[in-house]
Amino acid sequence: MSQIPAVIDVLKKALKSQNLTYAEVARHLGLSEVSVKRMFSRRHMTLARLESVCALVQLDFTDLVRLLDEERHRISSLTTAHEEELVSDLKFLLVAICVQNGWTYEEIVDYYDIAGPQCLHYLIRLDRLGLIQLLPNNRIRRMVAQDFRWLPRGPIERFFERHVQKEFLKSHFSRPGELRLYMAGMLSRRSLELMQGRIEMLAREFAALRQDDSRLPAKARLNSGVIFAMRSWELPAFARMRRRH
Repeated sequence: MSQIPAVIDVLKKALKSQNLTYAEVARHLGLSEVSVKRMFSRRHMTLARLESVCALVQLDFTDLVRLLDEERHRISSLTTAHEEELVSDLKFLLVAICVQNGWTYEEIVDYYDIAGPQCLHYLIRLDRLGLIQLLPNNRIRRMVAQDFRWLPRGPIERFFERHVQKEFLKSHFSRPGELRLYMAGMLSRRSLELMQGRIEMLAREFAALRQDDSRLPAKARLNSGVIFAMRSWELPAFARMRRRH
């Protein structure tokens, strides 16, 4: 399997870490900014262009491979038992989510009613789960991959369905920064596959933005939620009107 898409993801992080924009990459390659955005979103690039962008960030290909290897040692999911451990204690789950969003130990105990020793106890447990490395002076190194996901139909997703989903949707979505779109129509299976692929791209972009913004202090960020959902579905009231053949 080609490693180019994964390498391009690592290269994208390197660009962002040096505050290099797509416009600067475009000028370096002699391409339009739209073309560069398309290359990164589709995760497809020739080796020549890949090497040229590496030169722009002052990395060689072996550096990218090393960074990719480090990324692969990060975990992309937990076991069912570990997720059950998280949902068994809401404060533990809260600390885990804060850590995933780049909060520091000091920010957690300052913002939430969690005492320092208790927070430290939770951080030690997260270290044992492999979600973080707990460093001296209670510094935290996250060990989750950018594409980290909760287990499909696992304990966390079931917790979400029982306790979060209904509350999340109980809104008019009319305030600044809020958006709700509902569209329905008849699509072919091919079109459904295309839409699902683009939703996956949006999910990766959300994860990348969350990773970038994690460098900012918690007070400079807003707790945000987004749901991507798509399925073959008809309103039950309409379905009951079908003629029975």
